[in-house]
Amino acid sequence: MAVNVEDDDVPLILTLEESRGHVSAPEEPPTENGGSYDLINDISSPAVGDCYPPRSYVRHNWEMNYQEAAIYLQEGENNDKFFTHPKDAKALAAYLFVHNHLFYLMELTTALLLLLLSLCEAPAVPMLRLGIYIHATLELLALAVVVFELSMKMRWLGFHTYIRHKRTMVKTCVLLLQFIEAIVVLVRQTSHVRITRALRCIFLVDCRYCGAVRRNLRQIFQSLPPFIDILLLLLFFMVIFAILGFYLFSPNKSDPYFNTLENSLVNLFVLLTTANFPDVMMPSYSRNPWSCVFFIVYLSIELYFIMNLLLAVVFDTFNDIEKMKFKSLLLHKRTAIQHAYQLLVSKQRPLGISFKQFDGLMRFYKPRMNSRDRYLTFKALSPSNTPLVSLKDMYNFYEVVGLKWKAKKNREHWFDDLPRTAFLIFKGINILVNSRTFQYTMYTLVAVNGLWILVETFMLRDGIFSRDVPWSYIVFLTIYGVEVLLKITGLGPIEYLSSGWNFFDFSVTLFAFLGLLALAFDMKPFYFIVVLRPLQLLRLFKLKKRYRNVLDTMFELLPRMASLGLTLLIFYYCFAIIGMEFFSGKLYPNCCNSSTVADAYRWVNRTIGNKTVVEEGYYYLNNFDNILNSFVTLFELTVVNDWYIIMEGVTSETSHWSRLYFMIFYIVTMVVMTIIVAFILDAFVFRMNYTRKNRDSEEDSGIVLEREVSKEEMTAVAEMYGRNGATSAASQLLKVVSQMDRHRQTSMLFLGRRSRTKSDLSMRMYEEEIQEWYEEHARKEENQLLWQDDEQLLNHPLHPPSLRQRAQTII
Repeated sequence: MAVNVEDDDVPLILTLEESRGHVSAPEEPPTENGGSYDLINDISSPAVGDCYPPRSYVRHNWEMNYQEAAIYLQEGENNDKFFTHPKDAKALAAYLFVHNHLFYLMELTTALLLLLLSLCEAPAVPMLRLGIYIHATLELLALAVVVFELSMKMRWLGFHTYIRHKRTMVKTCVLLLQFIEAIVVLVRQTSHVRITRALRCIFLVDCRYCGAVRRNLRQIFQSLPPFIDILLLLLFFMVIFAILGFYLFSPNKSDPYFNTLENSLVNLFVLLTTANFPDVMMPSYSRNPWSCVFFIVYLSIELYFIMNLLLAVVFDTFNDIEKMKFKSLLLHKRTAIQHAYQLLVSKQRPLGISFKQFDGLMRFYKPRMNSRDRYLTFKALSPSNTPLVSLKDMYNFYEVVGLKWKAKKNREHWFDDLPRTAFLIFKGINILVNSRTFQYTMYTLVAVNGLWILVETFMLRDGIFSRDVPWSYIVFLTIYGVEVLLKITGLGPIEYLSSGWNFFDFSVTLFAFLGLLALAFDMKPFYFIVVLRPLQLLRLFKLKKRYRNVLDTMFELLPRMASLGLTLLIFYYCFAIIGMEFFSGKLYPNCCNSSTVADAYRWVNRTIGNKTVVEEGYYYLNNFDNILNSFVTLFELTVVNDWYIIMEGVTSETSHWSRLYFMIFYIVTMVVMTIIVAFILDAFVFRMNYTRKNRDSEEDSGIVLEREVSKEEMTAVAEMYGRNGATSAASQLLKVVSQMDRHRQTSMLFLGRRSRTKSDLSMRMYEEEIQEWYEEHARKEENQLLWQDDEQLLNHPLHPPSLRQRAQTII
């Protein structure tokens, strides 16, 4: 590939400020899909008689274009709306200040501080209690930092865009409310009922690092309409059965579950979770065995039909939302690439981007990427090996820019350069560890080890195991150690550890060795390591393809599951704050002596002989006296086993309206849990369908690209960097040239690797539909541009269309 290194390229696009001396135009904010641009063909040259503008002028213009193109690409990657694109120099400075990791950490730290204040505020965790003056002052300081964050965002977005940004406006309203309450607490020197503390989680949700949580919440709200429809159907049948149960069973005075319509509704709601079954049926069943028909029909309709129908509807909705989300992000990235491309093409070469312009872009988009990787990324974008990257090639930018490049080794194995005798020995070891016989032998030994551990554990008495080192431990650990050494010797350390399964085997073997040392030297604090021995059994899952798919899906889900777990914790925090405000300080021992859950709260001292025995129901420990106790109680409610006992205990000490709190919490957690189940099902079904569609790629080695670079190309690029004063970048490329000289090579092959993402799988799954999406998107863009141009001509007939103010400052 020939490398263009000309210095006289002129941008095809100029900012409005640069052309203001030549063309006057009104200021307009960017539209939803980004702004239009000023073509250099529409303006005159800065100096009469010059073919091109002065070099400093051109360089300044290019630097602005590089930075704005990088911003567009970042907006495409982060799914930021284009109407938030910086419009002028002040907005650009604020944008760059807001979009850096120090600012993100400040946002996250402030949000966590506000959330953690609930540990110190009344009702506080006893050992963490702070004075009102201290925690109120800390809250005001944290809120002042949030004010600074929002002021920088307003400076970047502008007032009109700021008030259009819904999430930011919600955050602003919550901030104002929190400020007023904190000042009131500080002035009065006493706390009051502050349910609004539950809204503090909004500050965490708005952090840049919590983008996955925002997507989860958005997905939950998008799934609500069909969920609410089925929920209303479920509640409708519940009311019908509650009325029927009241008329059927209220005459039975010994039945406390249906003596009022309210109790009928509450107990049927609890029955939906099966927490009170068959207790709720037994009083009526004892009077008339045919009463079981009522409960069988109710559970069949509500639990086994409507609840499963609810999951099916949510899963279908979730599947559609996932597909539409992928489509939206794909088209958003495509639009971002189009905007960036327009800023990077030059007047001399309007049909593509040269490496010089691409390198300028990457200096802003990925400042830490070295010069070699920039050039390899540029080559990867141009499969035809041409000196220009076309718009069609640029559409692959996001797939290529994440590749990690390494030079491909000339030798096949690490031992190829050793003397012949050593080479033959290591080659034999390599063949051995790669053979199926060796692999299945190790699987058999792992299975035998698992059975042996099971027998040893079964033979233990009273849960006490010997502190002596068993001989079986030493034998199997020796076998695993020999296996690790053989694989490292035959494959080489780098190739061995590059496999996830090999790294897992090495870690488990290392922990087993540490456990052996703990037993041998009687290091009691480290005895827990011995328990990790059965983890070796996980290797057996590699034998069956379905198990491999399950494990691969599980590992792929871990990041998303973490974000879903954080989403659930946010709901926990909101309900914990509400629970503390209404239910803290209540005493539950012996609180329900007249109800069906009296035994769970009994706390009685009995004297038997000379001893005093305490009969405890232990449920009095479930309370809302502080944030930590509240989280434990809410987790017990999430599990739903005997959750109604906690509800009845709180109700006995407060009001029967308290049941609404627990019922609403159950419904909310049911929504989140249903979304989690739908997500797991969608991920597993998606992977299974992908595997069926791509049967030839059972072993997924990720995305791999090969690019060959000649010595002349590297030298030309190094010279370009040298002329531009980038000596460090030039020296990096010259090292590659010297490496070629040392090995007497005229070219070098590089491999670019990255892991396969859900987006890559979706591209393969929807490849037929994607082309239709692209065509539909292109038609919409064309119609929108025509509409914008017509509107501008009507509003400003003397001005040319498609002019806007754009960022100018380079920082």
